[in-house]
Amino acid sequence: MRSPEDESGFTGAQKAAVLMLALGEEQSTRLFSMMHEDEIKEVSSAMSQLGSVRAELVERLCVEFGESMGGLGHLVGSYESTERLLQRALPRDRAAQIMDEIRGPAGRTMWDKLGNVHEAVLANYLKNEYPQTVAVVLSKIRPDHAARVLTLLPDSFSIEVVMRMLRMESVQKDVLAGVERTLRAEFMSNLARSTRRDAHEMMAEIFNNLDRASETRFVAALEERNRESAERIKALMFTFDDLGRLSPVAVQGLLRAVEKDKLPLALKGASESLRELFFKNLSERAGKMLRDDIEGLGPVKLRDVDDAQAAIVVLAKELAANGTIEIGEGKDEELVY
Repeated sequence: MRSPEDESGFTGAQKAAVLMLALGEEQSTRLFSMMHEDEIKEVSSAMSQLGSVRAELVERLCVEFGESMGGLGHLVGSYESTERLLQRALPRDRAAQIMDEIRGPAGRTMWDKLGNVHEAVLANYLKNEYPQTVAVVLSKIRPDHAARVLTLLPDSFSIEVVMRMLRMESVQKDVLAGVERTLRAEFMSNLARSTRRDAHEMMAEIFNNLDRASETRFVAALEERNRESAERIKALMFTFDDLGRLSPVAVQGLLRAVEKDKLPLALKGASESLRELFFKNLSERAGKMLRDDIEGLGPVKLRDVDDAQAAIVVLAKELAANGTIEIGEGKDEELVY
């Protein structure tokens, strides 16, 4: 494809391609890394077909870009300014639909967004869809997320979905587009309007970050005012004492990751049973060294103990989030011997 004679004949993708080539390989690589796959394809396609572009034309395009950016002054992007622009360019209902989607779970594409929807919410919606539609959706999201959704669907329905997935070949583009339109119109827009974070879950996280004295004070005060809410919050909280519910495998995983100077300080203020849980999952030599470290600390400030325990709780949550350990293991879990 021959390049236009002046910058007015360039498409947006061609202008971007010229600018990126002018910036050089290192900067262009960084820009590509921030683009969506569709944008990369569009710009790289234009780049591959540019042919020879005169130096003065490259310079004019770079100057045009610089002037357009410099002339904007201070920029403030917000939902409100975005919505005003969309309403000027699109029909009101379409602009509202796009804003609902933007305010929904984060993600560049519909499938990215679905990956950020809680599995229980997604399963509750999908159980009323056709098995073939559900099969398409589960084939497009991450396998771990699809697995969690699948287990929450009714048994007979989930098996039907599995069978459809097994028989499914490549999904036709128009079918996929239809599923996306349905999800966007019926699910994501409703989700954006109705999703509200559970207040008890939010307070549990806040209480988890209080020092011990403040936590005790707030929980006791809340129990007097609203015992039901207090119990819900306590059930959602994960504290250092809750580490006592971990399996030996989880404790060993935590021990491998924890900062060695924090463990003695944290266990200094722990119950004897919780200390024993950690000792049992160490070698005899390592357990003796840990006991000696705890005894060697002498008197310590309660705030320092709280800080060390809080750091280990945060670490346990991070390890659980990435699948290294499980922190939800209870005594009623089914075991295999």
